[in-house]
Formats: sequence, C-alpha cells, structure tokens
Amino acid sequence: MNMKKVAAITAALALTIPLVSSCSSNSTGDSIDVMMDVGYLPKHAPFFAAVAEGFFDEEGLDVSLMPGSGSNNTVTSVETGRVFAGFADFGVTVMNQGRGAQVRQVNLLQARSSYAAVADKASGIESWDDLKGKTVATEGAGAMVSMWPYALNQLGYSEGDINVVHASSESKIPGLLAHQWDANLALAVSDAPALAALGLEPVVLNWADIGISLYGNGMVVSNETIENEPEKVERFNRALQKGFLWACENPEQTYKDFNAEVQGYEESTILLALEEQCALNWQSDTTKDPFGTMTDEGVQEMIDVAQEYLGMDPSVTITPDQVYTNEFITPITQGTVIAAPSQEK
Repeated sequence: MNMKKVAAITAALALTIPLVSSCSSNSTGDSIDVMMDVGYLPKHAPFFAAVAEGFFDEEGLDVSLMPGSGSNNTVTSVETGRVFAGFADFGVTVMNQGRGAQVRQVNLLQARSSYAAVADKASGIESWDDLKGKTVATEGAGAMVSMWPYALNQLGYSEGDINVVHASSESKIPGLLAHQWDANLALAVSDAPALAALGLEPVVLNWADIGISLYGNGMVVSNETIENEPEKVERFNRALQKGFLWACENPEQTYKDFNAEVQGYEESTILLALEEQCALNWQSDTTKDPFGTMTDEGVQEMIDVAQEYLGMDPSVTITPDQVYTNEFITPITQGTVIAAPSQEK
C-alpha cells in the first residue's frame, strides 16, 4: 500500500472521531452520573439505548453518561465520588483494589474479555497458527503486552515465535494497513469495527479461543455508595441490565439512539461493534448463570493474573469478596425477552 493511500486511510479514520457530549435522560428522578472507560466508542451504544429507551426513567433514575479517559481514571472517579458508577476493565479494577481503592464490581457486562489479535483478511491470516513468525503491534503500556506471555504459554509458543512491536493507539490501524506489522493486539470491540469502517474484512482471533476466559469490563461503584445507597445501586443495575440486553436484540434502534448523541460513525461500524460487544454478554451459549453475575473462581483467576502479569504486589492479600458482589443483580437468564419502556407506553 503506497503512502498516499495510507494517508487517505488515516484521514478516513479521523472522520470517525465522534463529537463528544454528555448524554442524559429526561427523568426528574435521582440524578446519577455514569462514566465510560474511554471516550465514546460504538461499543458504548447499549448505554445510550438504555437511556434513550427509558429503562432508567422506569427506575426513577436521571442518568447522565460521561466519556472516560482510561479505566484507571474511571475507577478513581468512582472512589472519590465524582461519579456514581463507572464502566471499567476488571483487571484494572483489581489492580486499584490491590492498592487500596474502596470500590467493587457490581455488574459484569463483559463475561469474557474482548482481548484479541485483529488482522485484515487480505493478509492471509486466518488462525493463531498463522501468526507464528509474524509481527504484531500493541500499546507499550497496555495490559495486553503485560499479559502476552500468558497468551504465548497457551499457544505453546516461545517468546521469539511472534514479534511484538509497540505503537500508539492512533497509529495501529494505519500501520497495519501499511504492512508495517501483520496484526494488532487489540480489543475486538474497537479494532474490528475500525477496519470494517474502511471497507475491509477483519479477522478476529479471540484470546478466549485459546483458553484465556478472563472477565472483561463491568460496572464499578464505591464501597461507600454500596453501604449508603444500596437500593439505588439495585435500581441502577436492573435498568442497565435490561437496557443492555434489549440493545443487543434491537441493533438498528440502538444505532439510532447512539447516533443521536455521538455523530461521526457509520451505521455498519456501530452494528459490528454492537455485535462484538454483545458476544461478550455470557461466558458461553449454554450458561445458565444470570447476566452480570460473577463467581469466586472467575474473580480469583483475575487476582492471580493481576499478581503474575500486571505487576500487582504479590504480598497484597485481596479476596474475591473484596472485589465484587452479586447482591444488587436482578437475575436475568439467556433467552429472556426484554421490552423497552418506550414501546410499552
């Protein structure tokens, strides 16, 4: 690919940067601020649908969505009371809890991590075996590069079997398409839709497919909020769970709800991101576990990974009950039909 075409692709990517604004319901109920993990992306569309379709209004909550700037900042904003709740990476939350953060995960919206290797189908990469001898790029300070030895172990590869180079978030897609490297270590909910937005066919190699079934993002609230406003946490969780699952079954309307607040993304990009996001709702297609719930075993695995790969002080003792609670989750199982309050009026 010549440099003119790379420049054109970079310009096209720039056009997908949304006009960021806060999204709020029109309810006169209890006001709640909810912060995302990063700036608004198509993967956040279910939150916007939950607001627009009246799920929070139904629970007497006036919810305002706010963009984030990384899960670390989101967790800090929750702990300090700047926001009521935050959408944050599970591993990052555990790391902060290991440093004393008084927060807990109360609703697991990604039962599986979206960690993946993402390539352009035209590269000829179709499976993990095809990455051997290739070069992949990822952010140098990201959690994925820290956990890469774990992935190599699962693959049965040595460190030198796949070359890893560091790249900024902004350069990963252009560098991939300029053949500076062969694939990106990335979140499937982010990089796959970005490739599709450029008219390319993404190949997604999920870490879950090689036996790394870690928790992804969930909702974090402070221990103080849990103690002082448990009923509000329960109402918030119930509205978000129902809204999230409704969004997954109604992608076209979810696109409209998101696009009404965040412009700059093509419909196809949002629909693909929503498909990737919704694929993370459940640990498996057959699980009977209610949506959003966590287990001691799953949380302990995250603690172990944080200590072995993410740099958490191994001398720190942290137990699953300090990390999460299912106390505020209204059980909703796979196959449950959710109706939007806006459609019942």
